[in-house]
Amino acid sequence: MVKGAVQKNISLVLPWTKRAISRKSEQMKCPFCSTLDTKVLDSRTSEEGLVVRRRRKCEVCQKRFTTFETVELSMPMVIKRDGRRETFDREKIKNGIEKACQKRPVSQAQIDRIISNIEKAILDVSDKEIGAQEIGQLVMMYLRHLDPVAYVRFASVYRKFQDVAEFVNDLKSDEASQYKIKDEPKEIWSE
Repeated sequence: MVKGAVQKNISLVLPWTKRAISRKSEQMKCPFCSTLDTKVLDSRTSEEGLVVRRRRKCEVCQKRFTTFETVELSMPMVIKRDGRRETFDREKIKNGIEKACQKRPVSQAQIDRIISNIEKAILDVSDKEIGAQEIGQLVMMYLRHLDPVAYVRFASVYRKFQDVAEFVNDLKSDEASQYKIKDEPKEIWSE
């Protein structure tokens, strides 16, 4: 993130409620002097239109800063193996995938795309609750297509095997019953 940048979350704007972007924003506080008198200098969309980057200038102290506006989605609750319910945490998935992909030829952009696709799949499957096992299966499905070594690393930790024979047998049976990705564009897997 750019020095002096501020993260801002907004709710999803429906197409029929869109309005022109005001050049003056009374809602954004300057991170330097805390004044609400800031001006938008430049706006750009990125990440497939899901993020708006705005370059702003404070009218009082004249300093410039950047804000990022993202869509805030209501994710379902996650049902853990022991029955507890937790709020969905994107960072947990990201950390698990990053550990599985350590020292592998996988870019951060590929990991971010996988996480976004997993979030979309979770929203498609359920709007209230989803089992941690289903999330783990989705992660393994995407890792299998991205990098076989990362897939094996993730599966070995996620499934908590007792011995090597159990691990090998489970991977062989998983080969036949693995979820398939339907009509995924090739650019998801390459940079």
